[in-house]
Amino acid sequence: MGAVLRYIVCLFTGASALASFAQENRTFWDHKLIKRFVSPEKDSSRSAGFVVVPALGYAQETGLEFGLAGVYNFYLNKADTSIRTSNITFIGTFTTERQTNIKLESDTWTTGNLYHFISELRFRDFPFNFYGLGNQTAQRDEDLLLMQLIRIRLEGERRFAPNYYAGVNVAYERFVFSDKESGGIFETMAPYGQAGGSHVLLGISQLYDTRNRNTYTTKGYYVRAKYAYSPGVGGGSHFKGSTVDLDLRAFFPATSQLTLGFNAHFKTSFGSRIPFYVNRELGGDMMMRGYYTGRYRDRSLFAAQSELRYRFHPRIGAVAFLGTGSTYRNRLSDARFVPSYGGGLRYFFDLEHNSSIRLDYGFGERRPGENRQGGFYLSLSEAF
Repeated sequence: MGAVLRYIVCLFTGASALASFAQENRTFWDHKLIKRFVSPEKDSSRSAGFVVVPALGYAQETGLEFGLAGVYNFYLNKADTSIRTSNITFIGTFTTERQTNIKLESDTWTTGNLYHFISELRFRDFPFNFYGLGNQTAQRDEDLLLMQLIRIRLEGERRFAPNYYAGVNVAYERFVFSDKESGGIFETMAPYGQAGGSHVLLGISQLYDTRNRNTYTTKGYYVRAKYAYSPGVGGGSHFKGSTVDLDLRAFFPATSQLTLGFNAHFKTSFGSRIPFYVNRELGGDMMMRGYYTGRYRDRSLFAAQSELRYRFHPRIGAVAFLGTGSTYRNRLSDARFVPSYGGGLRYFFDLEHNSSIRLDYGFGERRPGENRQGGFYLSLSEAF
């Protein structure tokens, strides 16, 4: 929540300065760069779009934190009017306690949307709260850990029939954990794989995609299934087993401004060696908003959400969302479904690529003896 608030302060401080300057200089609004971000008219040149959000904040466990988050949208072939938007997203923050969080992601579509490529490079040396395993964890068991993560992920898909893609993927992940608070649940009820480990995942993917666009979708279906296997190189508690991920989306336009979207996720891990860091986490800014990421974690996750989107101005929109989900060990009958609901605002900084800055507030459940779970989210692009 603190991370989001620092972004909000930076955004609104900049907006106030912009408005003040505009009052003193009326020709300010005629500047080409300013019109690109405030005009209701779309740029006909099909040019690329770029936005950067500054980050500045303070927390006891991290000290002073500063950095940037940005997204660059573009067409790989501007002459192809059917091609989908490609993007490169960057997040980089650093703290005075020498902690680092860097992530670089890309999503690329080639001419005619024949090929689709996804990549991720990530380094994270940052604290997080661990609550134990299962869907009944308690706030009082919160244990602050430091995680070092290295992730390299590459995925490629080719279209073999109208709207149908198939491909392969490979990923490498390395985790190292240390407990910053002795006597906590991470020490007294040590999970399997407590010290961390590394693994390589080799997999395949299948995609059926009829969306009218891949950024702010208003019509169509999206079904993507991924399977990956880790051979468990290195022995010990290194992950040896398989992962399955299923992502379902459907969008129905009620009017030209109003869209109803549905999204469901099923994720599971199975095999002979399953360390806790491979388990699936409930919460975050994409699915089950209102829950701290990892408040509930286990081998499997099933969650679903719906979102009503109202874009009442080319630059501004509003949403309301409702969802439910649960983690569980082996059987769906062991799930404990909890609610997620809330709303938010959208600012579309790039009309050509329909790219938005997303501000949401999500509410979760209220467990006995605890405050209701919830939080702000400031993100680039839609939740699904």
